[in-house]
Amino acid sequence: MNKISKLLLNDVLGWTIKDEFPPIKKSVIIFAPHTSYFDGLFGKLYFMQQNVNYKFLSKEEFFIFPLKYFFKAFGSIPVYRNSKYIDQVVNYIHDSEELHIVLSPEGQLAETSHWKKGFYYMANRADVPIVVAYIDYKKKELGIKGIIKDTTDMKTTMKEVAKLYDGVNAKFPKDFSLDKRYVAA
Repeated sequence: MNKISKLLLNDVLGWTIKDEFPPIKKSVIIFAPHTSYFDGLFGKLYFMQQNVNYKFLSKEEFFIFPLKYFFKAFGSIPVYRNSKYIDQVVNYIHDSEELHIVLSPEGQLAETSHWKKGFYYMANRADVPIVVAYIDYKKKELGIKGIIKDTTDMKTTMKEVAKLYDGVNAKFPKDFSLDKRYVAA
């Protein structure tokens, strides 16, 4: 399957892969910017090419008939926005020998000045690193910006995330903004 994804992503669509996926068994992967539904498709092809055992978190609203079959085949699991969804994701990670949870830290396609912090809590509670993955439309590349292993301090972690995504170009730049609370002044 990784040969097909490489053919599609690199040869047909012309994307470049930067950096191999790190040799870790479990993580929370944040994938940004997320301003287009194509981001998910390109991200899926990237993770398939890298042989990553992943699950995408998707809004529960997408899991209605007949779309739920598409999203399950796509590798998505629903996010039920209640007080226990972070614990549910942590349990998925703990119960798996190898699993990477992929999500968009922005939480939506439209511009937001405050990113969701669920990814931080998931990684912290599951005691796994945060892999900072990106898609850059201007450079037409996908890859890994960094790995954050120490998640003991949320503010420090969020500042590091903002620093890593600085300069990354979204498909729709007007719809992408770093979390204003953590961008260096």
